[in-house]
Amino acid sequence: MTGKTKEKIRVLIVDDHQMVREGLKTFLGIQEDIQIVGEAGDGENAFRQAQNLQPDVILMDLVLPKLDGITAIKKIHETHPGIRIIALTSFSENDKIFPAIRAGAVGYLLKDVSPAELMETIRAVFRGEKCLHPKITEKLVENIALERKQRAPDELTERELEVLGCIAKGLNNHEIGDTLFISEKTVKTHVSNILSKLQLEDRTQAAIYAIKKGLA
Repeated sequence: MTGKTKEKIRVLIVDDHQMVREGLKTFLGIQEDIQIVGEAGDGENAFRQAQNLQPDVILMDLVLPKLDGITAIKKIHETHPGIRIIALTSFSENDKIFPAIRAGAVGYLLKDVSPAELMETIRAVFRGEKCLHPKITEKLVENIALERKQRAPDELTERELEVLGCIAKGLNNHEIGDTLFISEKTVKTHVSNILSKLQLEDRTQAAIYAIKKGLA
């Protein structure tokens, strides 16, 4: 009785440089659990190949002729959400990283990634995980820290953030005190601190600020 054949990961390679595609095919082709089902040199062909071949994983360059990689990722993700797409590119700028992830990429690797890391990423996204190049992870952490700083300048305290959220809801000091179980005098102190830290003139500006920053 023969054992069950291990399922292979069906991969589509998309890159406008033939040498890159050939290098990837050579390396991936010797992996026992990988099957190269196709390749494409531009975004339009990548979309057609994805429709026709239904690969498990796509390695997608971002700078492509006819249809850029981010747009191709978005189209493929919208029509075939089960296909796992890894952005494999030379670009580590925010204007590439975040649009690619928002478009539907579940992995983002730079082309200096080691063969072992590439293989582990392909296997991981096939299992349903999300994977990022270490440099990309570092950028994401920096971006989150920057957004946090922009959302709460001078490090508003947790209580001040709660009060700010109540202001955005239109509550007066007495109502805020009842909501947060603090005295009206304490509320006034928090409101004063919030206006000072955010350099705002009044509660109306504070409410607008909170709504714009998603703090309501």
